[in-house]
Amino acid sequence: MPKEVFDKDYRYLPHNALLSFEEITRIAKVFVAQGVQKIRLTGGEPLLRKDIERLVEQLAALRTMDGLPLDLTLTTNGSLLARKAASLKAAGLQRVTVSLDGLDDGVFRRMNDVDFPVADVLAGIDAARDAGLGPIKINMVVKRGTNEHEILPMARHFRGSGMVLRFIEYMDVGLTNGWRMDDVLPSSEVVRIINAELPLLQLEPSNPGETAERWAYADAAGQPGKGLGEIGVISSVSKAFCGDCNRARLSTEGKIYLCLFASHGHDLRGPLRAGATDDALASTIERIWQGRSDRYSELRGLMANDTAVGHRRVEMSYIGG
Repeated sequence: MPKEVFDKDYRYLPHNALLSFEEITRIAKVFVAQGVQKIRLTGGEPLLRKDIERLVEQLAALRTMDGLPLDLTLTTNGSLLARKAASLKAAGLQRVTVSLDGLDDGVFRRMNDVDFPVADVLAGIDAARDAGLGPIKINMVVKRGTNEHEILPMARHFRGSGMVLRFIEYMDVGLTNGWRMDDVLPSSEVVRIINAELPLLQLEPSNPGETAERWAYADAAGQPGKGLGEIGVISSVSKAFCGDCNRARLSTEGKIYLCLFASHGHDLRGPLRAGATDDALASTIERIWQGRSDRYSELRGLMANDTAVGHRRVEMSYIGG
């Protein structure tokens, strides 16, 4: 949430505009009844939401069409994770993804425009591991000229830790992050940098719609090293993966977005509060999903001047990753 935008004069949504935990859970229940098996809480920063454990508990009580618990996870900047990890686990959260763009404190603060130290994030990761919130994933956004020299230190630090480190190409989400193509370090370069010191072997995708290419650390025999773990690279700029995207995002005030680069959302709060039945909500969701056409990443090259012609896109600080 850029400070130059979200300053002391910024007008936030009134509380009654936000979905209650019960409303979020009801919408989630409708999605799960249509076959959804995984729910991720993200942000902004979800741990800033008061009593977030209560929402986790409600979502953890849902069951898939096969009668199984949901794959329930949360993405966080880690600033509050040390104090929240145990209570989140007790509420039913299964695992966490932590955003960490470098181990150097100065680099970390520049990348994230925050006033807390990287030590807080590392303490949160330790607390999540101790609480059993795993396997833990660590997301590092790589921005050329800012933190690419942190790629190897991060790889060394998390190799053999049991955590999956994922490198994400710096993305042009929204209009406030000052994105330029020159800032993008392609994932192929990330793999080359790591492979030069820590040999890697490419792995098969773990499931359909997987956004990350998987690479295992190789042992001395050139095989995936037992206990060494793996990395992932997410090539959202250099290798768009719109074709098999299976994600939808629910905003805090009840809009469904089908793409991180969408220019508008589809309202569910209105019909929900107007008394729509679960069947009616399901029909609305089905119509939205079947009509999806967002494929901005694939069209990026044809829309280089999209900001000049009014194609305003949803901000990452609003809809999350």
